[in-house]
Amino acid sequence: MSVDPQVTSVPLSDDEVRTLHAHWRAANYLAVGQIYLMANPLLTEPLRPEHVKPRLLGHWGTSPGLNLVHTHLNRVIRHRDLNALCVWGPGHGGPAVVANSWLEGSYTETYPDVTRDAAGMARLFRQFSFPGGIPSHVAPETPGSIHEGGELGYALSHAYGAAFDNPDLLVACVIGDGEAETGPLAASWHSDKFLDPVHDGAVLPILHLNGYKIANPSVLARIPEPELDELLRGYGHDPIHVTGDEPAAVHRAMAQAMDTALDRIAAFQRAAREEGSGERPRWPLIVLRTPKGWTGPAHVDRLPVEGTWRAHQVPLSAVRDNPDHLRQLEAWLRSYRPEELFDAHGAPRPEVLACVPEGIRRLGATPHANGGLLLRELPLPDLDAHAVPVDKPGTSRHEPTAVLGGLLEDVMRATSERRDFRLVGPDETASNRLQAVYGATGKAWQAQTLQVDENLDRHGRVMEILSEHTCQGWLEGYLLTGRHGLFSCYEAFAHIVDSMVNQHIKWLRVTRALPWRAPVASLNYLLTSHVWRQDHNGFSHQDPGFVDHILNKSPEAVRVYLPPDANTLLSVADHALRSRDYVNVIVAGKQPCFDWLSMDQARVHCARGAGVWEWAGTEDGTREPDVVLACAGDVPTQEVLAAAQLLRRHLPDVAVRVVNVVDIARLLPSGEHPHGMGDFEYDGLFTTDRPVVFAYHGYPWLIHRLAYRRTGHRNLHVRGYKEIGTTTTPFDMVVRNDLDRYRLVMDVIDRVPGLAVRAAAVRQRMEDTRLRHHDWIRVHGTDLPEVTEWVWNG
Repeated sequence: MSVDPQVTSVPLSDDEVRTLHAHWRAANYLAVGQIYLMANPLLTEPLRPEHVKPRLLGHWGTSPGLNLVHTHLNRVIRHRDLNALCVWGPGHGGPAVVANSWLEGSYTETYPDVTRDAAGMARLFRQFSFPGGIPSHVAPETPGSIHEGGELGYALSHAYGAAFDNPDLLVACVIGDGEAETGPLAASWHSDKFLDPVHDGAVLPILHLNGYKIANPSVLARIPEPELDELLRGYGHDPIHVTGDEPAAVHRAMAQAMDTALDRIAAFQRAAREEGSGERPRWPLIVLRTPKGWTGPAHVDRLPVEGTWRAHQVPLSAVRDNPDHLRQLEAWLRSYRPEELFDAHGAPRPEVLACVPEGIRRLGATPHANGGLLLRELPLPDLDAHAVPVDKPGTSRHEPTAVLGGLLEDVMRATSERRDFRLVGPDETASNRLQAVYGATGKAWQAQTLQVDENLDRHGRVMEILSEHTCQGWLEGYLLTGRHGLFSCYEAFAHIVDSMVNQHIKWLRVTRALPWRAPVASLNYLLTSHVWRQDHNGFSHQDPGFVDHILNKSPEAVRVYLPPDANTLLSVADHALRSRDYVNVIVAGKQPCFDWLSMDQARVHCARGAGVWEWAGTEDGTREPDVVLACAGDVPTQEVLAAAQLLRRHLPDVAVRVVNVVDIARLLPSGEHPHGMGDFEYDGLFTTDRPVVFAYHGYPWLIHRLAYRRTGHRNLHVRGYKEIGTTTTPFDMVVRNDLDRYRLVMDVIDRVPGLAVRAAAVRQRMEDTRLRHHDWIRVHGTDLPEVTEWVWNG
């Protein structure tokens, strides 16, 4: 798409260059001070070893470039009255972003004890990477941040997630040398094919190439500029280059690049919003090349530092012990002329703040980086309107995720004007039976379309790209800026975002302790196409371990639900979509599944999290059960109920209790998780001395890990997925992993005292059926008739 932007850029005057340079110098001074100093912040006396921190932590190399970007974002925000947010990708850019937040005043507003004077500067310096202080990353504690830079690869997808459905927002995104080499970042370049210039904001990527990572050259900094241009143009961007190491020239070039980029963005948006253009824009991108560790020591111990990998972290590492290093540090700090930047009380001088915007226009004060302030309640429909009728348990079937799809369609329709709900997933919305949402909105798509395409929509709010990383990043950015969403994924491939969800959970845990951060909508996963019904795709698609990974994380932030049927899925989804500051993992099947509970029963059961299904057992209320059959997950629930029916038929005198668990965290002690059970409640449900045969959806060892401290743990026997899989029939999957109904009956006979001898014939019958199954499927290619035709008739 070609546009004729209304150019608003004029060359900077000498006064403007001077004020921009003053701000940049001040930010650089504050960044260095944070890394090194714990006293004497304004250098009012000669620097002594005791003024320097005993442990030097932090990263200088990326900070000058980030400070330059922040300075120039300030200029255009103020000049154009922009509503802006910046995602800072370089992992250890904390000193720069904190420095700028302190300069603009948002840091002091957030933390009143860190005042904008000498005392506050001293506190700012001391707290950085110091016990009881703040991290070296652009962390949750940093005002204006939505991105924890501790792990690289996700900045650009976060930026696009923030821009979706935020039509008046500019999201700048700084991408560092190292981040640019990651797979997640490479995939996220394609996000521009999903950015709607009518309803979405704009993303301005700033690729900051300073030449090196920790110890090695960076790839994109070492390829010829024409080759880099071809790469970026291939991604759909129009690159603008800023290169140099002479400050005044770089300021002028950066200002011109910013103005050119923003003029192009405004022209694209005007063409789409006012003129009805349907062409995909070629969005601008700035490539900024500056030396690593710019303005820092040129040489240390006769080795080059500035412009090399040696500037990455702490250029002068022995300041307390090496007098020459101490002298160099003082000279470095004084090179910024702090007496010109701060007054006698330590406050920034007016010239330093001349480019800084005011109020919520400041990057550290934007409410978009504290999304809970903007969050509205999600208009969820009445569950009864979507519930399936259940007159008798286990006689009808529905596809649970298809039922949920109807609810999500209503949510999409209810948010069609306000546009604050999105469904993301890696090319699997229809595969996961959620296609009902297309009745309310299509799939976001700005690239070429063909006549055979279906459900593509330039303004759609279903997001599909075959990169789980990008889906996750989009949704995280969307949620953290005050909206709602759901991530639908095949269960086995949720592991691809293991590391990303780690970072998000850590973010949530920290924000819970920050009263100024308002709660955001939870990150909700729907994991389907799960292990027990991946019989057609085979072993490569069979892995239920994402749940194990999640339950290793901060208990205050994680929840895992395994609804056994359609109505319990509706109840759990309703709860998850209403919740705040959690990661909710819901595992539910997409294949036809028995309906066990009415909607009213489902609400009660899900609220309880775990409970006895009296109608399924054979307890008479006069004595304790002989055995507890427990289950968690849709297929395990079916197998347990089929086993209970076999026991009812063949061993009617055995008192069987059936317990279904929806909320896996209920198995933990109450002191270990907010949803955990106290010992009395757990013992009342599972008993202290009776055998418990537990059929679990995932790896059996997880149940043992959760319940290992319970009194009755020695009686607990868990069946689950044992990493045995192949392309086979559905029932053969459970047989291969010893989760089938016949194996469960055998487990009961093996564990209830006295049954081994008395029920030997029943046990043999169960084993014979398993052997018959083995032969049957190899002849007929389908499961045994008594399995495929089974219904509950207890």
